Amino acid sequence: MKPEPIFAAVEDLRGKIRKTSNTEHRTSNAQQSRIENRESKVILMSPTGRRFDQSFATELSRESHLIVICGHYEGVDHRVVEHLIDEEISIGDYVLTNGAIAAVVLVDAIVRLLPSVLGDQQSAIDDSFREGLLEAPQYTRPAEFRVWKVPEILLSGNHAQIAAWRKEQAKKRTRENRPDLLRE
Repeated sequence: MKPEPIFAAVEDLRGKIRKTSNTEHRTSNAQQSRIENRESKVILMSPTGRRFDQSFATELSRESHLIVICGHYEGVDHRVVEHLIDEEISIGDYVLTNGAIAAVVLVDAIVRLLPSVLGDQQSAIDDSFREGLLEAPQYTRPAEFRVWKVPEILLSGNHAQIAAWRKEQAKKRTRENRPDLLRE
């Protein structure tokens, strides 16, 4: 992708962010190698970027503004990377036809961590990867479906025992399905 439309779009967005934030407009001089703005972080979805994970999503959720750029087919002109991008991010070791799908993954993972986005904020706290473990198995009603029953401990009402059971199940599930998480 050519640099002109990307620079124009980011500069326009940053101008709007400045106005919204009631901050002083800062202009860049020609010698400056990177367009600066404290109110926004410019991200490029790229297979060469830092690997995206839950802790990175949490880190990015603390930013006041994110501008996400995604290339198409062969990516973007490298001058964009050199002079505009704050961080390149990869969602995995594979290549897609464009970065839009990767951008949606990034945005969804970040937005769900923001206050008031989820109906129950505890959901984000209990998610997989929050403590480096997969989430414990989920059970719903009815307590018995066909011949399969919800574990008795979950029906006990003893919150301390339920929490301990969930923690142990999360460890077990992680050992069985994602032992790589335990090595990190």
